[in-house]
Amino acid sequence: MEILKTENVTKYFGDFKALNNVSISVNKGDLTLIIGPNGSGKSTLINVITGFLKADSGKVYFEENDITNKEPEELYYYGIVRTFQTPQPLKEMTVLENILIGNINPGEEPINAIFYSKWLKFEEEMVERAFKILEFLKLSHLYDRKAGSLSGGQMKLLEIGRALMTEPKLIVMDEPIAGVAPGLAHDIFNHVIELKKKGITFLIVEHRLDIVLQYIDHLYVMFNGEIIAEGRGKEIENVINDPKVVEIYIGD
Repeated sequence: MEILKTENVTKYFGDFKALNNVSISVNKGDLTLIIGPNGSGKSTLINVITGFLKADSGKVYFEENDITNKEPEELYYYGIVRTFQTPQPLKEMTVLENILIGNINPGEEPINAIFYSKWLKFEEEMVERAFKILEFLKLSHLYDRKAGSLSGGQMKLLEIGRALMTEPKLIVMDEPIAGVAPGLAHDIFNHVIELKKKGITFLIVEHRLDIVLQYIDHLYVMFNGEIIAEGRGKEIENVINDPKVVEIYIGD
C-alpha cells in the first residue's frame, strides 16, 4: 500500500535544474533507499518532500493528501519527521531532555492547549515513553549525560529517538550511518528493522551500500536530478550491477 509519492517534482536553483520531473513511490512499512553520486539531487528531493525546500512544479502526496510545499511543522502533524546527516542535538541538554523535545503526538493538541490540571499526568506519561525509547535504543544508561558528550553513532540514535517521540508514520533519514563505525551502523539498521515491524515507514539517503543494501525493500538511483533506475526485492541486485549504475555511482 502506497503511503508517499511524488509526481513530476521539479526544482530549480537559479538556472540550474536540480530535480527534473522526479516521480517516486514509497510503500507503507517499507525501507526505501535513494542513492546516487554527489549532486544527483537526492538531498534536494528529500528536502522538497519534508518541506525544507519548495518545489517549482509537481506534487507530493502522503496518504493521498496533497502535501506539496507544506512547512515542516505542518508535516509533523501528518506523521512525517526528518533526521539529518549531521545530528543536531541540543548539546548542553541531557539525553533525556533531548528526547522529550519531541513530545507532541501528530494530530494531538499542542502542550500549551492542555489544561493545567492534566499537565502532571501528561509529563509523567512523556517521561515514561521517553525512557522506553531510550531502552529500545540502548541509550537509557546515558539519560542524564549531556548530549554533546555522545559519540557520533550515539547522536544518530538520539536523532532517531527524538523522531520516535512523535509516534511518526514516516521517518526520512539523510545518511543515518555517515561516519559511524560498522558495528554501530548495523545496530542502527537493526533498530530500523524493528521499527518497520511496528509499522513505521522509512525513506533513506545513504552512501554506504556495503551496509545498507541488505536491509532495504526498494531502491531508487538518481543522476543529474532524475531517477535513472529502480528495483524492489530481488531486482535490487540487478540494479546495482547495471553497467549504467556502476558507471555513474559505484565507480564515482
